[in-house]
Amino acid sequence: MANDEPNWEGLLKWSIAHSDGTRPTRALSEEDRKWFMEAMQAQSVDVIKRMKEITLVMQTPEQVLESQGVTPDDIEAMLEELQEHVESIDMANDLHSIGGLVPLLAYLKNAHANIRAKAADVITTIVQNNPRSQQLVMEANGLEYLLSNFSSDPEVAVRAKALGAISSLIRHNKPAIAAFRLANGYAGLKDALSSSDVRFQRKGLNLIHYLLHENNSDCEIVTELGFPRLMMHLAASSDADVREASLRGILVLGNEKSDGARALLSEEDEEKLKQLLRERINCITLMSPDDLGAAREERQLLDSIWSAYFKEPSFLREKGLLVLPGEDAPPPDVASNYFEPPLRAWSGTTETNNSSSETKAVPLLLGAGPPEAAGGQDI
Repeated sequence: MANDEPNWEGLLKWSIAHSDGTRPTRALSEEDRKWFMEAMQAQSVDVIKRMKEITLVMQTPEQVLESQGVTPDDIEAMLEELQEHVESIDMANDLHSIGGLVPLLAYLKNAHANIRAKAADVITTIVQNNPRSQQLVMEANGLEYLLSNFSSDPEVAVRAKALGAISSLIRHNKPAIAAFRLANGYAGLKDALSSSDVRFQRKGLNLIHYLLHENNSDCEIVTELGFPRLMMHLAASSDADVREASLRGILVLGNEKSDGARALLSEEDEEKLKQLLRERINCITLMSPDDLGAAREERQLLDSIWSAYFKEPSFLREKGLLVLPGEDAPPPDVASNYFEPPLRAWSGTTETNNSSSETKAVPLLLGAGPPEAAGGQDI
């Protein structure tokens, strides 16, 4: 083959000619078979071999790479390729066995922000609903590195990527969620919600929803840390995703309080919430029919929150805007429908949840807490 490149045009014509039904099938000649296999194998990639090559680069000191003309952009592109390879669970789990996981985690401390962010991205792919890789990352102190970037990296984009990796690492991972709580992870989530970066806000809200959904006793922690006020502020965001995520959080907090939703808020905050809901409902009444349809979930959330906190129907019901013509009745629990099933986790070892129905008191975690209290948390 000329220039060692496969003749893709010829291969395409050959494939069409032998599969379009215009010619009778025939046995391939040895020459045709050889040409076809060469054309296909020329583009085949030995993934493990390539991952070993990438691992070798990651293990090479930065000054050596620089002396060889390797740039930060080259490293970032290499990590992008690695991320594609580890989308397979088998390849993700093999990364550790070929020595690639530890140097990948080391890139979380690289001097270049783009490399730190991309390394977190790769880790997100590796651990997402993958119990084996979650365990390997935990054993390699990966959560500690990610928490450091999440809480203190000077670049908000790096903090957001680290939060995304943390979120994937601790899902359906009891030791990780316990470690996250003991490391004062909720304080970091409070910073995320206080940020002006919309992506950071979204990721923070999404993880809070998961934690509260899995550990209803954590409602006490987030209430003491002032999350209800932050969520009320973000519920007026111009970003629809942030707005709806904040409303979901407010609803979860209201529904999880055993002594009534109103106990969450002071009288002043209760009035602020009522004013916020009224303003959002007024905005909805002014929407066009198309916009009303797009705001279906927000309409349901606003009505559910009003009912939970004030024990009466919202104005949306009175105005006939909760269920529009042609829409089904709203589901009874809007918040729980938000969480996705652990698709990749199903491929791992299935665990039976035998946790006690007895709820244990959870201390306010503003620093390191007792291991016994954290270990009892369920996720």
